[in-house]
Amino acid sequence: MTNTEEPKSPPPPPPPPAPRVARRRDWLPSLVWFIPIIAALVGVTLVVHILMQRGPEIELSFKTAEGLEAGKTAVKYKDVQIGMVESLRLSRDRSHVRVKVQLNKDAAAFTAKDTRYWVVRPRLDTSGISGLGTLLSGAYIGVDAGSAEETADEFVGLEAPPIVTRDASGRQFLLHAKDVGSLDVGSPVYFRRIKVGQVAAYELDGDGKGVTLRVFVNAPYEKFVDANTRFWHASGIDMQVSASGLTLRTQALATILLGGIAFGTPDLGTSSSGPAALENTAFVLAQDEAAAMKQKDGSAETMLLLFNQSLRGLSPGAPVDFRGVVIGEVKSIGVEFDRDEREFKMPVLIQIYPDRLQRSVPGEAAESKYSQKQRLQFLVNKGLRAQLRPGNLLTGQVYVALDFFPKVAPAKVDLNKTPLELPTVPNSLDELQAQIQEIASKLNKVPFEQIGKDLRTSLTTLNKTLTSAEELTRTLNNDVSPEITAAMKDARKTINSAEQTLSQDSPLQQDMREAMREITRAAGSVRVLTDYLERHPESLLRGKPEENK
Repeated sequence: MTNTEEPKSPPPPPPPPAPRVARRRDWLPSLVWFIPIIAALVGVTLVVHILMQRGPEIELSFKTAEGLEAGKTAVKYKDVQIGMVESLRLSRDRSHVRVKVQLNKDAAAFTAKDTRYWVVRPRLDTSGISGLGTLLSGAYIGVDAGSAEETADEFVGLEAPPIVTRDASGRQFLLHAKDVGSLDVGSPVYFRRIKVGQVAAYELDGDGKGVTLRVFVNAPYEKFVDANTRFWHASGIDMQVSASGLTLRTQALATILLGGIAFGTPDLGTSSSGPAALENTAFVLAQDEAAAMKQKDGSAETMLLLFNQSLRGLSPGAPVDFRGVVIGEVKSIGVEFDRDEREFKMPVLIQIYPDRLQRSVPGEAAESKYSQKQRLQFLVNKGLRAQLRPGNLLTGQVYVALDFFPKVAPAKVDLNKTPLELPTVPNSLDELQAQIQEIASKLNKVPFEQIGKDLRTSLTTLNKTLTSAEELTRTLNNDVSPEITAAMKDARKTINSAEQTLSQDSPLQQDMREAMREITRAAGSVRVLTDYLERHPESLLRGKPEENK
């Protein structure tokens, strides 16, 4: 066995000497640390700057967040960005969206309580097309600055942009109407067919009997609105069929589709108009221009008319006419049964305005010698009556005419009756119908059936007679006609002979002339003899004396 010896390991090296630490009194940091330090300082500076430029936070409520995006949707006033949408969240009841907006520091004035916010997006409504610029840039929130001193941090956003902003120059007026018709927010307002404003808003009255519209008239046209200005509907096509005929009116082509309002001031005979109307002055919105421009009437008088004829063609609103002047209108028509006379009567209730016949002159005292009822009785005694007359043959409508009929039977008005009853007369057409009916009744009494039978018998007899005459004519043509022809030929020969005999150069004519001459001479001798006998009648007995022989 071979014994091998393990090699010996070398001895460990001696430990190094302990280092000597010496502090340097002039130590400086490394340049590598300057970069993060500078970056931190810049970041702090930016944060401080952002915090210093940070404005108030507000919260807006919208029904939907369509077009809104956190961190991208801007808040603009006159196309200048004044804030940014920070977050979007649903409300607890999920009925609307709450939008948190961070305003700039210089936009603190937009926290006024009456400030209005809305989402600007492409819209198509009655006022036109708006927000087309957002098709490329995206939707944003528009602002209408308020003027209230009180501030707020929560606002309810508008679903549509306001028609009139607070910085617009002009005046706002109130209009009272029965209904809005075809009007809507943004409908135009016209003055002499020029667009001068628009409808800003409308709301139902508290009692529910009408509506109140707010219209805004732009400057400088608001000065044309004074205390005497009249407003009326200019919407669509105003077509009216009445006793006066067919009337068609329209303000502008746009009003046919969108509706509109027009205004004007009637000519009152003064050289200048009154002072301009103040802000929020109330006016009445008439249905049409004719109703708006008519002169204001005085007190109305209600009267009752009883007709014994058909009221076909008469409708409420039909005019009451006095010799071409409209002095009132029909309020209602009906039918009632008179138990005393046992017949139906047609009551018509009319409303007349006596001031339309005689306008009062300013400064002149009113007539007070007789009362209104006494004057009515006087006019009835003079023959004042009511009559239905056709107004238009095309439409068949009629109207009530007041006129004097001197030949009618006298009538008396019951002054204690309310309303007063005015006597009536039938019109000429009804009289003509009555006459035609009377003629028809007389014609009904004529025995047309018996006359027809007699006429039929006469026609039968005449037919037989004509048949016999036809046979006789046939017989004459066949038998008698040749003989008549021969006789006519003989007669013609006789006439020719007579013509030859009676000609001037014929012997007969010469003999007749000679005979006439002889007869003339004989007549002369007879005349001489007659004269002699008249002188000497005794010669018939004694003869002619000798001395005369």
